[in-house]
Amino acid sequence: METTQNKRGTRGISTKAATTKSLSTDKNIYEYMSKSGGSVHMLIQSGITVYDKESNAVREIRYCENENSIFKDEQSSSSVKTPIVFRMGRIFVHENKPNLKRYLDLHPGNEANGGTVFYLVDNEADAEKEIQNEFLSVDAISMVRDKPLEELMSVAMAFNVSTDRKVAEIKHDLLQIAKSNPKKFIDSFDNPVVSMKAKVKQAKSMQIIKADSDAVRWFDSDKVIISVPVGQDPIDVMVRYCLTEQAAVLVSEIDRQLGA
Repeated sequence: METTQNKRGTRGISTKAATTKSLSTDKNIYEYMSKSGGSVHMLIQSGITVYDKESNAVREIRYCENENSIFKDEQSSSSVKTPIVFRMGRIFVHENKPNLKRYLDLHPGNEANGGTVFYLVDNEADAEKEIQNEFLSVDAISMVRDKPLEELMSVAMAFNVSTDRKVAEIKHDLLQIAKSNPKKFIDSFDNPVVSMKAKVKQAKSMQIIKADSDAVRWFDSDKVIISVPVGQDPIDVMVRYCLTEQAAVLVSEIDRQLGA
């Protein structure tokens, strides 16, 4: 049997039982998950202390099945600790064991208290999060279908998707991006960095500017627009510059040559 040693120490935790939601199809069962691997883990209870606000003292806690209190100083001297075992990474606590639930809720190893040993599973919250993610994914996919081609091309260039192909192929790649990171994809349509990056890349592809490792230049005159620091990407440097007020005239000229 593997054991998970908890860090001993005092945590500033109220001893009032935390309010928790029911966490399974049975409203009277709470599920806790171990964050360690393995099929069986016993929670070590020796020397576990918490700060009790009601008594303004640091008190040792332990779980004894036949004791109403989890505080050692309120338990019988003959009481024996009851093993707390996570099987297959889980332990289910029924409502008829309020002392066990309270012990786990106040335990310093609980993720809710800043611990790294176990956490309370909130299936309702997990389900809500999954639903929201699904809705977000649907919205992102719909944008690939419904957004004007011009906007899609801008986003495609910002995501380094080659636009020198058939529209169906471009949309296929955008669809994969929308599925893998729907929030980032949706946000990109309103992101000034994304639209500017698309514009700069389009200007480069149409030979209005050229991006060398040391500088970005006008293609025809070879005049330097902005120098590029060593190790930085010339397109990124150009994009950042174009988003500043002093580059307003430059951006207007690029727009003119792009026919915007």
